[in-house]
Amino acid sequence: MGRTPRPVALKLLNGTSEGRDSGGRKVTPPPAFRRLPPKPPTWLTREARAEWRRVAPELTRLDLLKEGDRATLAVYCETWARFVEATRTIQREGLTIEAKQGLLAHPAVAIARSAGRELRAFAVQFGLTPASEGAVAKGADDGEEDNNPFA
Repeated sequence: MGRTPRPVALKLLNGTSEGRDSGGRKVTPPPAFRRLPPKPPTWLTREARAEWRRVAPELTRLDLLKEGDRATLAVYCETWARFVEATRTIQREGLTIEAKQGLLAHPAVAIARSAGRELRAFAVQFGLTPASEGAVAKGADDGEEDNNPFA
């Protein structure tokens, strides 16, 4: 699987000259999206709404949100809510359950694990993990070699 494409702004940050990336390749600017923050969907659960209110202002301040990101951010927030609910269930009921077959992992364990994986994937897209934040802050070139015939 190939690397996730990097935003143009990150490619240009460490560029060798105006309009070029760190390898000297010309970078085509993306479409000029209107950077207006999306409104949260009315159907978000309470926990998801709280997460939206927590992350959306900072993403807006960084000019990372546009109206078209509404669905992706909503899924991220609902995934967070599912993770929180599963974690609370585990805290309340324990990691295991009694079954005919004996002691089994509580179903909420698998839900929390799955939601955690999804959260990490969504969080990277929005720069919400320490690693992805660091890449944004440093403008690090991840070695992406779009036009390098020797790569």
